Amino acid sequence: MPLETDRTLKIMLVAGEASGDAHAAKLVNALRAESAGRDFEFFGCAGPAMRSAGVEAVVKADDLAIIGIPEIARAIGVFLKAFRDLKKAAAVRKPDVVVLVDFPEFNLKLAKSLKRSGLRVVYYISPQLWGWREYRKRTIRDSVDLLLAVLPFEKDWYARHGIKNVEYVGNPLANEVKPSGTREAFRMRHGLNVDAPLIALLPGSRQKELTKILPPMLEAASLIAAASLIAATDPTAQFIIPLASTRKEEEVRSAVAGLERRNIQPPNHLVVVKGETYDALNAADAAAVASGTATLETGIIGTPMAIVYKASSLNYGLVRPLINVDHFGLINLIAGKRVAAEFIQNDLTPETLAAELQRLLEPEINARVRSDLNEAARKLGQGGASKRAAEAILRLIL
Repeated sequence: MPLETDRTLKIMLVAGEASGDAHAAKLVNALRAESAGRDFEFFGCAGPAMRSAGVEAVVKADDLAIIGIPEIARAIGVFLKAFRDLKKAAAVRKPDVVVLVDFPEFNLKLAKSLKRSGLRVVYYISPQLWGWREYRKRTIRDSVDLLLAVLPFEKDWYARHGIKNVEYVGNPLANEVKPSGTREAFRMRHGLNVDAPLIALLPGSRQKELTKILPPMLEAASLIAAASLIAATDPTAQFIIPLASTRKEEEVRSAVAGLERRNIQPPNHLVVVKGETYDALNAADAAAVASGTATLETGIIGTPMAIVYKASSLNYGLVRPLINVDHFGLINLIAGKRVAAEFIQNDLTPETLAAELQRLLEPEINARVRSDLNEAARKLGQGGASKRAAEAILRLIL
């Protein structure tokens, strides 16, 4: 039954990681824009971006940003409390719709529970069932009223598996990932040589990712810097770490100190920035990027990259059998081919990563990879995903 046009719309949103928090915040702004004049009440599991957009945090998403099965197991009490608090808020406040954003380990369980309570459930940023844990498609079919997909092949994949309540809204990163200035201006602002090679290191947004991924990245940077000094034919390579907003510079300093304790000389030209990821990538000649959303962002900007990932042996051993795709990197999945080399788990060594980054600095290879990345990025559309997602949600509840 249609809602009264003058009634406040109550929308519960649940996100659990930095990328989902950002997507949900943009969705909140789009919902307001698409229904100007109507009052909204937004609440749920919210990170910093959602809170800034006016979402009341029943649960703070910051507390749930945990990676790895053993780590999640140790923090099970935190997740159970969050689950109970969100269920209680939904039961008391009776939202017109619940919008679950990514975060499938938590949100798919929540979807089942809230759907049994009679609430309408929308899932935004489709769980990557085509990549792993395909058995979860039953939960989508039974517990989600509308699935909003953001990758171009997802709607057809779900259709082949008998799930029709899927709408492709485009990718929220398309036409939104862009630098704010020129590469020259960025380099000058941070005291970087305008002409020397610049390599960006993106180790991820979670603490465990920095612990496992940043050290081999830094050691690879040390190898490249040392090779530059020995060759003495080009300006010494420079390195920049665009740190996620959830991480602290102290974590980088700790990783650098770890190199020094092993008698490895860190690169002399190493800059850390926060809040300037797109500008840093635009200024970089090549990048090492942890598998995840950042590979799409890097691909959209067009910076040649090596895709990396490393978890604990236990985590990787548990998760690897569940993965059934040819590529880990999202940009490679979009391209349908290995545009960016992937170094996963034991394949990620300082030597292999350094060799690939040096290869990407070669002018002909760099230009070819940039062209391939631009072609893949075009498949994501021209933007407007948040607007289309907001329209779809409003059509469902109004």
